Amino acid sequence: MAEPVNTEKQFSIQKIYTKDLSFETPNSPAIFTEKWEPAVDFNLGTHVTTVQDGGFYEVTLTATLTVKVAEKIAYLVEVKQSGVFALTGFDDQELGPMLGSFCPNILFPYARETVSDLVTRGGFPQLLLAPVNFDVLYAQHMQQQSAEQAQAKPTLN
Repeated sequence: MAEPVNTEKQFSIQKIYTKDLSFETPNSPAIFTEKWEPAVDFNLGTHVTTVQDGGFYEVTLTATLTVKVAEKIAYLVEVKQSGVFALTGFDDQELGPMLGSFCPNILFPYARETVSDLVTRGGFPQLLLAPVNFDVLYAQHMQQQSAEQAQAKPTLN
């Protein structure tokens, strides 16, 4: 007799850690004398790597901020917040949203805290990143990927 297949879905956080971080103030100390009216450029990205067989994945959320005052860079921050997650029993359609939305949503508060701490320690006013809807970002990414694949398909005449 064949043994029953365990299809129970399991998710667990194995480790959360800061993989890389950078903080630069290329125009200090002169930037501290400028009137503080910052322009913030904020970018997010994610990267997923299979750690080992058995459903272990490293998800890395990268937050990059460039803050300018009067066209001068006040500071640049880049934080790569990572986690190792164990996911078993998920099919391919479920695994994508788990790794592309659910896991980054877990990592974001850690990245947000790191950014705020670095900026404050750098001598600047506290910067709190607004919440991010990773479900919407993942859906937009999937739509863009589908559109690119549709454009790449050759048409038969």
